Amino acid sequence: MSYSDFIKECQENVLSGVGISSDSAAKLFEIPKEYIKELANAANQITREFNGNKVDVEQLNNIKKNSCSEDCSFCGQSAFFDTGIESYQLPSPTEVVSRAQKAKDEGAKSYCLVAAWREPSPKDFSKVCTIIEEVNNKVGISVECSLGFLTYDQAKKLKELNVKRYNHNLETAKSKFAEICTTHTYEDRLRTLQIARDAGLELCTGGIIGLGETQEQRLELVLALAAIYPEEITINILVPVPGTPLELQTPLEKSEIIRMFSVIRFLLPESVIKISGGRETNLDDSGEELLQSGANGIITSGYLTLGGNDADQDIKMIKKIGLEV
Repeated sequence: MSYSDFIKECQENVLSGVGISSDSAAKLFEIPKEYIKELANAANQITREFNGNKVDVEQLNNIKKNSCSEDCSFCGQSAFFDTGIESYQLPSPTEVVSRAQKAKDEGAKSYCLVAAWREPSPKDFSKVCTIIEEVNNKVGISVECSLGFLTYDQAKKLKELNVKRYNHNLETAKSKFAEICTTHTYEDRLRTLQIARDAGLELCTGGIIGLGETQEQRLELVLALAAIYPEEITINILVPVPGTPLELQTPLEKSEIIRMFSVIRFLLPESVIKISGGRETNLDDSGEELLQSGANGIITSGYLTLGGNDADQDIKMIKKIGLEV
């Protein structure tokens, strides 16, 4: 069977509801670069069939920045590395409400509160809950959270506050994880996702590509995500931060970035697949091609430690390629 026929067969299996096996996903990861466009087009057709033309536009608020106790080697907020990034603690609810309202006015459909710590202390968690209540009462935007490790009671409280989705990334393949982080384990991350799901929260999980992982390890991450079947997958593309162990990491080829997003779509046809940090730096089109290669979501207006495109610029980009916000 030719590569083109194999891509078509996989696409038909997904569209018919049969899906594809892990072996087929592995074969899609092995197709030569000259067939990547065909793979991307097939993934785009799957996206349109299952998700329509809507693009999920999200904004983040990094509500507690820097001095994190974990040693994730890509992260400019780790206390282990001297990166020169500013630090601050939890802001007032009024400040977060103002920023959430601005995000809503700019077209964001969801607003994710992110904190750089291993896990929230009882005092800090209480403050975050107050912030969520204020955003709910005064803005009315879908709130998501990324607060590190959680207890079941904390996750249940977030659910009671109408938090829609909890983000906790696997970061990379299990076989790569110990090279990236030593202060907690891959299993710790899986456990947190299970706690969030048990509490009734939707899941957002994903990772970062371009950490020096092999193509086989990117496939390993994709298959791990497929096994979890989260409502949202978020894929970051490494932007090396000076002062971190990965500051000299070589960027991935664009074809491998497209392959990653496309194969995820074959395995998770109904999920939101979001292009996250690094798209403006690693791509020459801010994500236009990826939004036609399996992705159907973006984060706009900046990330945790990086700036990004203005929301207006991103919304114009989405409309330019015939999609909707």
